[in-house]
Amino acid sequence: MKSRKSRLCFIFACALSVSAIHGQIMNAQSPYLSSVEIVSEFSRSDFVPDGDLNKKVWARAKWVQLDHDMSGRLHYPEADTRVAALWTEKFVYFAFQCKYTALNIYEGEEAVKERWELWERDVVEVFINPQPERVNHYYEFEVAPNNQWIDLEIDKTKTPFNDAGWDSHFDHAAQIDSKNHIWNCEMRIPVSSMGVAAMQADTQWRLNFFRADGAGGDSKRRFMAWSSIPEGNSFHQPVYFGIIKFVE
Repeated sequence: MKSRKSRLCFIFACALSVSAIHGQIMNAQSPYLSSVEIVSEFSRSDFVPDGDLNKKVWARAKWVQLDHDMSGRLHYPEADTRVAALWTEKFVYFAFQCKYTALNIYEGEEAVKERWELWERDVVEVFINPQPERVNHYYEFEVAPNNQWIDLEIDKTKTPFNDAGWDSHFDHAAQIDSKNHIWNCEMRIPVSSMGVAAMQADTQWRLNFFRADGAGGDSKRRFMAWSSIPEGNSFHQPVYFGIIKFVE
C-alpha cells in the first residue's frame, strides 16, 4: 500500500500533467523566465473593432502599461502605451492606446492586403502562444496607425521561421487623434485560427506585447516590450513571454 507521501506526490504529478494539457506552465521546470501578468476578463457579447476605446467593455477591462524599451532599461513617457484584453467563447480581443510625437507609416497604401515588413514603421504587436508547452511556436499580429496589418505563424524550429501565408482572418481597426497625439487600435482574433476549439475561464496562455515607434533607422526608433527582454536584440524571444489569464 502506498504511503501518504507517495500518494501526495502522485496527485501532484497528475495535477502538473493536467495543467500542461490545458496550456498552463505552473511547475518549477518551466522554460519561461517572465512572471508578468495581464488579466483578460470575459465579455458577454462580441463586437466588431472600430478603434473606439470609449466602449463600456474597455472601461471595465484591466489595463497594463508599456512604456520602456525591450531591455527594460530605458523609459519613453512620450510613447506611453496602455494595453487591455478581453475574451469570449470564439475570440480574444486586444486594445492599444498609444501616445506619439510623429507618425511613421507607409503613405498612400491601402489596408486591404497584409503588408510585409510592416514592423519597419509604427506598429503595435501581439505575440501569443495558446500552447505554452510548445515554446517556439506562436502567432504574431501587427496593426499600424493607418490600419495596415500582417499576421504570421511563427515556428522558430524552421527556416524561415515566419509564415506569412498563414491567415487568421482577424479583425482590426485603428483611429488617430491628431489633436491629442494618440492613436488607438483594436484587434479581434478568432481562437479557432490558432487551433483552439473554444475558450474557457481559468486558462493561461503566454504572450508579449510590443510597439515600434519613431522615424529613421533602427538606432533612432523606439522598440518597446511589455515583458522585458534583457538581451534587447529581438522581439522573438518566447521564453520572456508573460502570462495572460482568462477569467470570468
